[in-house]
Amino acid sequence: MTQIESPKIVKKKLFSPIWLLPILALALGAWLGIKSIRESGIEIQIHFPSATGIDIGKTLVRYQGLTVGKVIDIAIDEDLKGVDVKALIDYRSERFLNEGTLFWLVTPKASITGVEGLDALFSGNYIAMQPGGGGSRTSYEAQREPPAMQPGSEGVVIELKADKLGSLDVGSPVFYRQVPVGSIVSYRLEGSQRILISAFIQEQFTHLVKKDSHFWNVSGVQIDASLAGVKVTTESLASILAGGISFDSNEQGIEAENGDSFPLYDSREQADGGQMLTLTGIDANGISKGTGIFYRGVAIGEVRDIQPLKDGVRLTASVNPEYGSLLTRDAHFWLEGADLSLNGVSHAERLLTGKVINFLPGVADAAIPANPEYPLANEAPELAQAQKRLLKVNADENAGIQPGADVRYKQIKIGSVLSVNLSKDFSVVEYQLEILPEFVGLVHSDSYLLPESALAIDASLDGVSVKSRDLATLVKGAVSLLPGKSHRPLAAAATLKLFASAAEAEQFFANQKLTHLTLVSQDGADLAKGSPVYYKKMQIGLVEAVNWQASSDTFQIRLALEQAFAALVKPNTVFWRNNAVEINASLAGLEVAVAPLKGALKGSISLGLLAEEVKADSQRLYESKTLAQAQAQAISLTFPASARLSSGAAIRYRGHKVGEVQQIKLNADLQTLTANAYLYGEYADYFSRQDSEYFLVDAQISLAGIKAVDTLITGPYVGVTPGSSASSSQTFAASMSSTAYANLDSSALTFTLEDTNLGSIRIGTPLFFRGIAIGQIDGYSLSATGNRVLMLAHVEGKYKHLVNNSSKFWNVSGIKVDVGLFSGAQIETGSLESILVGGISVATREPTSSANALVQGSILPLHASAEKSWRDWQAAN
Repeated sequence: MTQIESPKIVKKKLFSPIWLLPILALALGAWLGIKSIRESGIEIQIHFPSATGIDIGKTLVRYQGLTVGKVIDIAIDEDLKGVDVKALIDYRSERFLNEGTLFWLVTPKASITGVEGLDALFSGNYIAMQPGGGGSRTSYEAQREPPAMQPGSEGVVIELKADKLGSLDVGSPVFYRQVPVGSIVSYRLEGSQRILISAFIQEQFTHLVKKDSHFWNVSGVQIDASLAGVKVTTESLASILAGGISFDSNEQGIEAENGDSFPLYDSREQADGGQMLTLTGIDANGISKGTGIFYRGVAIGEVRDIQPLKDGVRLTASVNPEYGSLLTRDAHFWLEGADLSLNGVSHAERLLTGKVINFLPGVADAAIPANPEYPLANEAPELAQAQKRLLKVNADENAGIQPGADVRYKQIKIGSVLSVNLSKDFSVVEYQLEILPEFVGLVHSDSYLLPESALAIDASLDGVSVKSRDLATLVKGAVSLLPGKSHRPLAAAATLKLFASAAEAEQFFANQKLTHLTLVSQDGADLAKGSPVYYKKMQIGLVEAVNWQASSDTFQIRLALEQAFAALVKPNTVFWRNNAVEINASLAGLEVAVAPLKGALKGSISLGLLAEEVKADSQRLYESKTLAQAQAQAISLTFPASARLSSGAAIRYRGHKVGEVQQIKLNADLQTLTANAYLYGEYADYFSRQDSEYFLVDAQISLAGIKAVDTLITGPYVGVTPGSSASSSQTFAASMSSTAYANLDSSALTFTLEDTNLGSIRIGTPLFFRGIAIGQIDGYSLSATGNRVLMLAHVEGKYKHLVNNSSKFWNVSGIKVDVGLFSGAQIETGSLESILVGGISVATREPTSSANALVQGSILPLHASAEKSWRDWQAAN
């Protein structure tokens, strides 16, 4: 029978995947539309005076060389006073379009100061942008000139105030010591009386501009012509062509900031300012602005301003800074013109130039006020001859100075030399000087004098400079006074010094500020006068002298350290000599250290500091840094002349190095030699005691082997045993070999064996107990009567319980042969070692106890052979 399947009901889906396509298309279209609107750019409007050089679709807007927009339209403004330029700016530059943003047109511009906008020659004119602060805006007024601080430039912009522009222009350089450090970027009128000039200083030179800097105009050529000659002044070729500004600064001043304002002076003399002062007179007849103030024919200042008063005139004047020190409270000023008389005409040039103001310093030494006031006289004052100051001056030798020679200060005559003589002991040259009264205030307690050269030639790679003085300097010589810095008056009987040169004077006064100390050395240490003293490879002083002391056969080395490093001289300070070349060779490699050239040629010394708690011997010059750091103590050892010892040999205690030998010399008796040595500081106390023993350790070759085998390579060294005395010493008589019990452990048992003959026994002959070495012979000597041989022996501490008063010692050295006619031949030998080097055997009958224990120094017989029973003893210890 056929079965009929029941129908299946399928529910229709509410959403078909096919609808995803239009939804995605709609979303993509919306995103593209938003993106197109967002990236379409931002339209702004910039107002320019004219459209010259601007083209629609061609002129670009740039920021630091990057194109950020372009011009899309140009239209004349409503007032017909310019054009409105519409530009489309990239949407990514929206954050730069603020109220403080600036726009200007960049075009190629050539002038005497240089070429601007050179890139516009190739890419065409473009509009430059400089972002600013403030809120967002889209309308701007174009700048007529580029801003002082353009994008990407770093530095300082300052303002200079001047009465006139002169030949300055945009681009004129700004100099510092004739080095261009910036330029003028703009200028404008401030009212009708003053010009404001903006100058840009490059970033690397901004530290040169201080808040108290002085600026002056160096444009063109300055010509000062008079009957005395023509003086031409200029800064550089660039300043002649394009104008320029120069400035100077106080190094300790505060650095200037953007926007700081400074006055711009016409000349350096005005910028330097000098000492301002006021002169009051009856009238200004023959005086005008610029009238010079003269001192003994040298221009030291000028009149700046003239103001009439009810009863006269007031002159505002200035004295150049270098002559400001001449001003005193009782200084004198007076008018002086040409002098017509029957004898002729004096100062004829003043017939053309007018009167001048003469100046004469006073003798008062009190400080003057900021703007002192002086009367202007019509006649010169009279100064009494008695006010002149007589000075005594000494020099090591005469520098060509003759009586009548000038004494000068800054090339101004202030006195003369009265006499030149040798001192009574002929050690120095004595001069007597006369100083004019108005210059007495220049002479201080630290004043000194230098001779002037009639002809000075300075030759270098930069060229040759020749300077000559007047004929009087060539004939009689001249000296210059250097006042010093103390301002303390010179005592009545004091004597000044005339140095041969400025360098000698500088060295003399530098030495007054040095710290002096003296070191002691066993030798001259290859040092000489002028050898440098170093601290951490920096020179801090020098060697003043090296003197030999005959009484102690040592050298005294006098040092001079700079005052700044005087604090390095402490209780933990040490000094050592430096080698020209130090070579440190090891398995790790070869290390070579070379001293500085000056130190290698003249020798040198280094200063070092130990730990604060260590008290160093700061009066000793050590041979090396190692000895200095170890605080080595010097000792002297005397050896027989036959001792084979060399410099550098070690001093050892039980193999440990405790010092070293520095110098070996043969004494005058030709029988002994002296070794100057050092003990390292940490061991010096033990080995400088009076009963310490020093001896030579050299290789000993025998059948028993080689002792001190290392000396075959290194050479002999000095052995030492510590003393126990409370007294110390620095000199010791050394032996050619060690004493019997040298370097013996304190736990060892020492005793003496005696026999009628020494036989084959030698130092080092071992003591055997059942074939095991338990000690040895340390020395031997004859008894007082000469009929016995005493052999000094010891047993090691761990074996000393094996011997006591019941012990028997017999000689087992070599081979013993006993031949009898009826008994035959009997041969007795020990071990191979005893056959070669000898030996002594010991047997003990009873156990060791307090009753039979050996005491140190006991004397026991040494038998020729052993009895048979001895070998069978079995003492239980």
